Amino acid sequence: MKNVSFPAKLGLFQTKIEEMPAKTIKAFDTSSKAAISIAHLGVYYRTQEALRDVNCIVKPGKLTGIFGPNGAGKSTLMKAMLGLVPVSSGTVLCEGKPLMQQLEKVAYVPQRSQIDWTYPATVWDVVMMGRVKKTGWLRSFSTVSRQVAKNAIERVGMSEYCDRPIGQLSGGQQQRVFLARALTQQAEIFCFDEPLVGIDQKTQAVIFEVFHELAANNKIVLVVNHDLGESITHFDDLILLNRELVATGSRQQVLTQENLNLAYGGKVMYFSDAA
Repeated sequence: MKNVSFPAKLGLFQTKIEEMPAKTIKAFDTSSKAAISIAHLGVYYRTQEALRDVNCIVKPGKLTGIFGPNGAGKSTLMKAMLGLVPVSSGTVLCEGKPLMQQLEKVAYVPQRSQIDWTYPATVWDVVMMGRVKKTGWLRSFSTVSRQVAKNAIERVGMSEYCDRPIGQLSGGQQQRVFLARALTQQAEIFCFDEPLVGIDQKTQAVIFEVFHELAANNKIVLVVNHDLGESITHFDDLILLNRELVATGSRQQVLTQENLNLAYGGKVMYFSDAA
């Protein structure tokens, strides 16, 4: 029997991997027009089913996390929502219209491993790229765009690194730069794929501060995360996956022993904040 521990000050999980009962699929209301509504979403990679019949809502004004074990389809769900991978079934709507027709509203930050850090660009260059949707590729950046970029860089604490090549930054600094680029887009929907991997505690604190500010301004903020430690307590709503939807709703609704058993493949002991 294999023991896996996830220590945290708040929300301590201790998992014992063992045989588990079959999951029952629960229906979920996707009728809200003020949010991203995902209905019956399925994804195949060649002959491999990556996601099956996912139904959930991502609400504005909430910090929403996509959680699940390795291979659960967390990043696949986000990419499918944004049209980065083909879907085999289902719909993704925002305010009643396909999200794919509204990508100008979206700021997306991929995993750091998917970015070419050898590209000859400075911090300033990367952050200014976030203004391209507003100005177009062939137009020079306005004074307003430059001020927006400057403010974003200051917000993430990277002002002194403006002329630094991105390949010379630490992992945490690189993540701050791409967070600043997302902020310059002045989007309505912010999607971050594993932004907390390989970063320092100070950067994590900055990132969550910005996430909460965005949510407080009624933005849609969706984050792929695998960490079941203390960081999970920052999230308002959760989408728990294991190639299909296990549970979705508020953090308190989703973090039950039964749901964690189903997602992580064993009997889970969950110690609440009051424990």
